[in-house]
Amino acid sequence: MFQGRVRFEATAAVGRGMGGYIGARRDRAATAEWNPGGGSPQVDISPDLPMLRDRSRDQMRNAPVALGALTTDVLHVVGTGLSYTPAIDAKRLGISEERAQEWMEDTKWRFKAWADSPDCDYRRQLDFYSQVELAYRSWKESGDCFVLTPMLKRNGEDMLVLQLVEADRVCNPRGQQDSDKLQDGVVLDPETGTPTAIHVSKNHPGDWRGTNEWTEVQLRGKDTDRRNVLHLMDVLRPGQVRGVPWIAPIIEPLKQLQKWSDAELNAAVVTSIFAIFMEMDAEAFGDLYDDTAASKLVNSAEKWSGKMESGKAVNLLPGEKANMVTPGRPNPEFDPFWNATVRQIGMALGMPHEVLTMHFQSSYTAARGALLMAWRGFSQRREKLAKLMCQPVLELWLANEVSAGRISCPGFFADRTIRAAWCASMWTGDGPGSVDPVKEITAAEKRVAMGVSTLQAESIAYDGQDFEAKHRQRAKEVAMQKRDGTAPAAMPGSVPAAAAPSDPGNGDDTDLETQPPQRQKK
Repeated sequence: MFQGRVRFEATAAVGRGMGGYIGARRDRAATAEWNPGGGSPQVDISPDLPMLRDRSRDQMRNAPVALGALTTDVLHVVGTGLSYTPAIDAKRLGISEERAQEWMEDTKWRFKAWADSPDCDYRRQLDFYSQVELAYRSWKESGDCFVLTPMLKRNGEDMLVLQLVEADRVCNPRGQQDSDKLQDGVVLDPETGTPTAIHVSKNHPGDWRGTNEWTEVQLRGKDTDRRNVLHLMDVLRPGQVRGVPWIAPIIEPLKQLQKWSDAELNAAVVTSIFAIFMEMDAEAFGDLYDDTAASKLVNSAEKWSGKMESGKAVNLLPGEKANMVTPGRPNPEFDPFWNATVRQIGMALGMPHEVLTMHFQSSYTAARGALLMAWRGFSQRREKLAKLMCQPVLELWLANEVSAGRISCPGFFADRTIRAAWCASMWTGDGPGSVDPVKEITAAEKRVAMGVSTLQAESIAYDGQDFEAKHRQRAKEVAMQKRDGTAPAAMPGSVPAAAAPSDPGNGDDTDLETQPPQRQKK
């Protein structure tokens, strides 16, 4: 009897959430009605995806905060484009350093020629770098983006081209229901759940032009294992098939913030309007005007819609009065609350308030701290973009060039590890910029002098450019100045001879800094 009661009490406690975590309790007022569903990734995500995409795009079209956040993210993650720098290991490939250098220069030049041409775009509109930017923007705005990699005949040769497919176009054909083999347009292996193909609609689901058709595209070639489709998305849960928009968790506060901002703006506009209302006593009206004039005035007054305009004079009907309500704008509480809400939005997006609003009004240390925190997020997302799109595209392009005999890579198709060695690369973009260039250049110079950094690393961190390219250009400039007799006695910003590091190359990247020291902020 006693044991049965213990079992009953234990079962009841589990039902009430009576374990060790207060956050799971159901008998507390704060959490009694908090019963979220425990669905799978498909159950939690798929039903809401169409509306999440539509609302995300609406925010990007009409809400300054949402659009500003995405624009700032794209600007820092992609910027002017991610550039390819080969980084092959000559020793591992069994070639000399001289041969490796020649190969890297030639390959980089060939890839740049392909990437700079709009011929690499399926629609011949964008070059490679612009396609990367568009793919990233679409990925964040819609939740994911697909990149098809067909081979087309262009300029007399088989050429790799990229076709960007918006998230909505990958969907179940003819409204089929999701199953263990098909989910949101993605074909799955029923045994492992591995995506194997996608169904791409000919037209966008929101475009009602004629009958739609679907094409099934295999993610990888059956015989060659070639990557036919690249899927850009953030995987937040194991087993997740489709991505959710970047702003999905904060769509409601973003919309509420937009409504409040619009209301405050409208109230401020009303406050600024100056209008004159002419009231008329009923008895005086009859004495001053005859029937014809009175009729005209009444008709004119009746036509007034009630819409306010600045500088407008309104004749009121006899007996009418205008009561002006002062809305009390500008609202002194608007800015503090707006900033508090935007701070929460920035936390959700991994973007400090100063960076999100592009408003720096604190000290140098605080501003630099905000930029560093933001840059960590930008760098992480840039690295993911390079791995999901840039590097696979490079590998496909290089495989085509090798098979066509335009680039020599011994062992490329015979061994996966050799192929990976030939494809080794770095993808660099724009640098984070500077809050105080003098301080940051001095710190970079000290890091190089101490041996904890390199000129290449500092050059990439400074503006995303390769140091060797700068060095070659700098050598040309110095030679020209010496030849023409225009070389200055001491380069601007250079370290005095007595304090200069022993390595004369350390000044190549920093000697160009000509900005005077800024006044120290307190």
